[in-house]
Amino acid sequence: MLTINDLTYRLGERILFDKAGVALPTRGRAGFVGRNGAGKTTLFRLIAGEIAPESGTISIPARARLGRVEQEAPGGPTRLIDFVLAADLERASLLGRAGTETDPHEIAEIQTRLADIEAHAAPARAAAILHGLGFDSQAQQRPLAEFSGGWRMRVALAAVLFARPDLLLLDEPTNYLDLEGTLWLVDYLSRYPASVIVISHDRDLLDDVATHILHLERGKLQLYKGNYSSFEKQRREAQELAAKAGKKQEEQRKHLQAFVDRFRAKATKARQAQSRMKLLAKMQEVVAIVDEAVLPIHLPSPQRPLSPPIISLENASVGYGERVVLSRLSLSLTEEDRIGLLGANGNGKSTFAKLLGGRLEPLAGKAVRAPKLEVGFFAQHQVDDLNLNDTPYSVFSRLMPDAPEARVRAMAARTGFSGARADTRVERLSGGEKARLLLGVASFHAPHLLILDEPTNHLDIDSRAALITAINEYEGAVVMVSHDRYLLEACADRLWVVEDGRVRNFDGDMGEYARYVLAKSREEERATPAPAREKPEKAPPAKPRRDAGFMRRQLAAAEEKMNKYTELLARVDTALSDPNAFARNPQEAARLATQREELAKALAGAEEQWLELAADAQET
Repeated sequence: MLTINDLTYRLGERILFDKAGVALPTRGRAGFVGRNGAGKTTLFRLIAGEIAPESGTISIPARARLGRVEQEAPGGPTRLIDFVLAADLERASLLGRAGTETDPHEIAEIQTRLADIEAHAAPARAAAILHGLGFDSQAQQRPLAEFSGGWRMRVALAAVLFARPDLLLLDEPTNYLDLEGTLWLVDYLSRYPASVIVISHDRDLLDDVATHILHLERGKLQLYKGNYSSFEKQRREAQELAAKAGKKQEEQRKHLQAFVDRFRAKATKARQAQSRMKLLAKMQEVVAIVDEAVLPIHLPSPQRPLSPPIISLENASVGYGERVVLSRLSLSLTEEDRIGLLGANGNGKSTFAKLLGGRLEPLAGKAVRAPKLEVGFFAQHQVDDLNLNDTPYSVFSRLMPDAPEARVRAMAARTGFSGARADTRVERLSGGEKARLLLGVASFHAPHLLILDEPTNHLDIDSRAALITAINEYEGAVVMVSHDRYLLEACADRLWVVEDGRVRNFDGDMGEYARYVLAKSREEERATPAPAREKPEKAPPAKPRRDAGFMRRQLAAAEEKMNKYTELLARVDTALSDPNAFARNPQEAARLATQREELAKALAGAEEQWLELAADAQET
């Protein structure tokens, strides 16, 4: 599908591609990875013909259609559904001709072609894509101009997906999505019937979608077969082999050089010494495969613990003015909690985070915070709100007004800005560097509670791994809002769902939540009618059908959940059966008793769910 030969391209004095070449197989789904700034987006621009290479060729089949999301968000009075439908240029052209054509033969050909491309199903397909990306049937009828830039970028993504290009180029498509939209997109791309290249730092997306990994490093492109986990394994093995080959070659060099040094001046051995000198000169050095070092991320832990709970909500409501966004909130946080906050954008996650962080007070009920509670807050929009004229040094100097310059520079270096980088203006920092700076600011006072709202948007895969390590080493409470499932799986101990004006505990892991989201999305898609103007006049409504395979998977998941709760309950009962438990550690014993009660309720709920699913399966 895509062939690149001897591609060379420079950006100023820096060479991004140095005689690079690769061939992507037809219908291959390649995850495109490499360090930030390596040139991934530039390659997309070269493929699209926006810029020309210095040398080399990029070729795709003559009639292949290329699809790419434009960097500028669409706008204007056009309805969302109409904007997406217009992305299929052939369908739009045929419908236009069908309205004006008078020749019976031409009309027949137009109608035949419309049937071939399934034009009648296009409105329902467009609506399903928009719904998967977070737009309900009412939102789909509203004009683009009523939505923010991030939501309009979702519409642009929907339009490209609807057009079904032969080669789909996606550059960080999850940056404007919430976790629910990301889960839908991963499911959609894993079934995409044509070729895909997706730039992403989302490990789960690269594992679930990619059939190949395209790696850009030091100006070269290399294609690995398999997903990202397979790529990491292959790369580690290649590093080990290269290290062994390098060591063996060095030993061979020393042996040859020793022979030359010993016998070069001896007449009987001079010819042999000369031949070994030529062999040394012709030896091609084995280049070691070395990953670039990634600076660690440091999140200072609170110096003094607080008595639990650090925050307690009692039947609280929160919102803006007279508008209530969330109500009946009765939850508590301790310093040991690691909460993954789930829910679609617009449901109130940011509002709830502001309530926890003390940026909003409850409209009703109580929010009790521990005395001297320190909260650190990282929000994705803060990256764009940084003063472009600031430097890391000036940012930290304002936080440390009485500190000497050496201490301020030490703090900047600890955050990842050593030496001259501390004096670099914000406008010249990469997105990942800005995120590191803000993480340093948010955690500067060693908070008891750290609220992270989409902290990975601008971080590459290795920096995300550094963030995961930092979160797991941090000893305070953490509340995370993220579309990065890998981060949540690695760091969150509990999951809370913001949905239908409430915040509730989710009994399950991220895999179960993913299944829950996709099942709910499919049910809602089946219940969502096509746009009124596009409906066939006498088409009977389709009856929703339950997929037998899906029902079996749901049953298996419910049974697995029951087994998990039963096992956890048994462990707690074993711990509580110790007659000295309450005497030795009454607080721990009380916590276990509370946990047992919650597990018993969860087990009862799981059993009830299994019974309902079993009954539904019998009816299917």
